[in-house]
Order: sequence, then structure tokens, then C-alpha cells
Amino acid sequence: MARIYYRSDVDRSYIDNKTVAILGYGSQGHAHALNLRDSGVKVVVAETASDAAERARRERLEVLSAAAEAAARADIITMLVPDDKHPAVYAEIQPHLGKGKLLMFAHGFNIHFGQVVPPPDIDVAMVAPKGPGHRVREVYVEGVGVPALLAVHQDASGTARQTALAYADALGATRAGVIETTFKEETESDLFGEQTVLCGGVSELVKAGFETLVAAGYQPEIAYFECLHELKLITDLIQQGGLAYMRYSVSDTAEYGDYTRGPKVIDQHVRATMKQILADIQSGAFAREWIEENKNGRPNMNRYREEAAREPIELVGRKLREMMTYLAKSAAAKQQ
Repeated sequence: MARIYYRSDVDRSYIDNKTVAILGYGSQGHAHALNLRDSGVKVVVAETASDAAERARRERLEVLSAAAEAAARADIITMLVPDDKHPAVYAEIQPHLGKGKLLMFAHGFNIHFGQVVPPPDIDVAMVAPKGPGHRVREVYVEGVGVPALLAVHQDASGTARQTALAYADALGATRAGVIETTFKEETESDLFGEQTVLCGGVSELVKAGFETLVAAGYQPEIAYFECLHELKLITDLIQQGGLAYMRYSVSDTAEYGDYTRGPKVIDQHVRATMKQILADIQSGAFAREWIEENKNGRPNMNRYREEAAREPIELVGRKLREMMTYLAKSAAAKQQ
């Protein structure tokens, strides 16, 4: 069984009187910085993008333009820039990683695949909230928390786990539960989930359903609502009470269709493909492909984005969302 930590397991003295440098003020960066600050932790933010830096200043955070300066001043340095930026940012801060410091991550990719290799005399740990940054912040303000994963890669001080757990507590994660894992397990399972279910799998399933209905003569607007818009209603039910609660909440007709038709869509061929995708992740093949893509200036990524923006489901959805003003207001609020 997984080891799960809660607030009663935490000794906050391990983070008291320490300075945390948050490198990057994006989705996770802003949530970490604000939650830590509101928990009484001293925080400095390193951010080069002017708009993000201005947002941080409006929140009365101390903002520095150089990651190296922030790292020099901090006891805990948290890497929250995009994964592909880690090696360059690490090169800036590496001279300031001395004995007694903790290098923190929210995702294990660059440690697990050797893109960042810290010196052996520092602590290296990970606290990975299981939710997007805006949600990590929202539920903290509400007095609850988002669950998180915790892993220790190097424990030079002998107190890396206690300090990381105190960090997770200051984020609000111990209000929900912090599960102990490893960098390997977090990285490989996270990539697999993104590629086969949460992003890749869902995106292709939604598009395939939409295109099947439209090709059969149904109105694109109707297809959009049936295959995309209502998806949130279902995933909210699943998150709240699992597949059983979702099946309890929908009609008996929908539940019967779930049992009898779902396995025909996600069949053994799909499961075999999932196993191959997992094998590519475990072998490092996907990591090497993604690292090379970034080194080459992202030619494929840029093409994929351009093609995706022109897909019929996106064009139809853009028009339909204009009439749903509550969606626009919600999205704007989360970007503040």
C-alpha cells in the first residue's frame, strides 16, 4: 500500500526561517509562490517574462529577473519553468547549489532522464500537486487542498523527506494527502496518463466521435455538444465518486451503453497500443524524441499546433463558446 502523509505527519520547523526561490511564475509557479507565502514561508520569485513578473508584483511578491540571484539567496530552489527550459535554467543556478540546499521539482522528467544532474552534496526532492496550478491555488484559498506526490532523489542532509513534506504542507497538499513515490514512477506514470488517457486519448476520442457524427450528416453544433461539451459533466462525476458514481448518476440507457459499447471502442488493440506507448516511455524513446524536438526548434510541435487550430471541431467550438459567456469569464479569471 502507498504511504500517505497528512498534516499530523508534518514538522513545519523544517521549512521555518528558510527562503524558497520559485523559478517561473506560470500555472504551478504562481500557486506555489502564493500558497507558500500565505503559509508564512519567505518566498522570492525569478521570472523573465514581463507580464508574469508584473502579476507576481501585484501579489506583493519579491520578483527577481535572474534565476541565479534567486538561487543564491534561497535555501530551497523550486524548478517550475517548463520542462524543456530546465537544463538552461539549471546551468544558471548550478554555481549557487551548495551543501545544505534543496533543489525541488514538481515533475521528475529532467532528473529521471538525466537532463539535470545535481551535485551529490545537495538534497533533491519533488512535490507534485495532482492538479493544475489555478486549482491548487483555489482550493488552498477555500481552506482545503489538492493531493500531491512526494519523492526524494538525493538525501544528502538526512532531512530531505521532512523538508519536502513541510513544503507540501505549506502548499496545502497535506490537507488532502501526500503520496510517497519515486522520480521514476511519477515521471513514467505521468507521461503515460497524459499520452494515452488525459490528453492524447481523450483528444482523439472526442475528435473521432465528432467526425463520425458529422460525416453521418448530423449538425456540427450537435456533434460538438454530444462529444466535447458534455465531457466535463461526466469527468466531474468520475472525479467525485469514481466510475460507479458516474454510472449511478447517468441514465440506465447510458449505463448500459457504457458496459456494452465501451469495450468495443477501447478494445484489445487499443490496450496493446497503450503497452507499446508505455514501453517507449520506460525505454526513454519518448524522452529522446521530445528532447531532440526541442533542440531542433520544435518543427513538428509547431506544425501540430497549426493543424489543430484549423480542425473543424475547434472552429465550431470557438463559435459555440462565444454564446456561453460564463466559460469566457471563468477562463479569464483563472489567467489572472
